[in-house]
Amino acid sequence: MAGQHDPTAQGLTAPGPGPRLGRSFFAEDVLDVAPALLGSLLTVGPVTVRLTEVEAYAGESDPGSHAFRGPTPRTQVMFGRAGHLYVYFTYGMHWCANVVTGTEGHASAVLLRAGEVVGGEEVAAGRRAGIARRDWTRGPARLATTLGLRGEHSGADACGDSGIAFHAPGTHVPASRIRTGPRVGVSGAGGDAAAYPWRFWLADEPSVSVYRAAKPRSRRPGA
Repeated sequence: MAGQHDPTAQGLTAPGPGPRLGRSFFAEDVLDVAPALLGSLLTVGPVTVRLTEVEAYAGESDPGSHAFRGPTPRTQVMFGRAGHLYVYFTYGMHWCANVVTGTEGHASAVLLRAGEVVGGEEVAAGRRAGIARRDWTRGPARLATTLGLRGEHSGADACGDSGIAFHAPGTHVPASRIRTGPRVGVSGAGGDAAAYPWRFWLADEPSVSVYRAAKPRSRRPGA
């Protein structure tokens, strides 16, 4: 369609997915997994999104992480096997989704911040009625809504038969297109841009969310 964003024009991915990402892909350090997810395709039921922005959270060693003070009933999944989803409720109105990384017993996860719908457009449009296409998945809550991810998906295995799967990009994503910076809305020590430049995004992507510094609040936005 004329005027529609074409990822192939920037060499980010080719039509169609690459191989499915398995457990071994996610069972690596979160700072390696996060940028490697850029350009990958996430399918949840009928909708597929090409990921353009993510954030890394390193659990008990990361003051910006929900798991910084150890496991709780909500965050227990982050201490489990890599490749499972951690989905949480925030601001009393939104769901946000993460994928668990690293080794079992040590919490870490990648927050799925933004992307572009590349499959299941009719379903996505129904879920985002009245919203401009660019904004369907521009931000973690919007992404989760468009994909239909909710609390019942927390713990779902994206490497199993849950109907949720990640696939590698159709072509290599060049490192020159990857940008890094401070995480969005993280307050306190975890928001230190020099110590935690752990937001990763693809340059020149209209779906990438706008950076906003943290405001005082009791809840952090990331995993």
